[in-house]
Amino acid sequence: MPKGYWVSVYPTITDPETLDAYNGLAGLAVKAAGGRVVAGIGGRVVAHEAGIAERVVLIEFDSFEQAVAAYESAAYRKALAALPDGFERDFRIIEGLG
Repeated sequence: MPKGYWVSVYPTITDPETLDAYNGLAGLAVKAAGGRVVAGIGGRVVAHEAGIAERVVLIEFDSFEQAVAAYESAAYRKALAALPDGFERDFRIIEGLG
């Protein structure tokens, strides 16, 4: 069964401390749903073309369905509510190749 992934790209983070509440709640929600952070959160980024060299996070789940369910969970909805006003990110749930 193909794995599922959350891919988050943060175009600009002017005040990283405003993400502390979200990070704590999101980390708990991801862990409870069986997700594993495999890249990002302080990792190095080299961006090309229209890429953004700001924070990029990759989280792996055992299946695409598990990744979707984690996003729709009450625990993750609570984390989303903690994001600061006007915050912007590019978030996708993708299915692995196999």
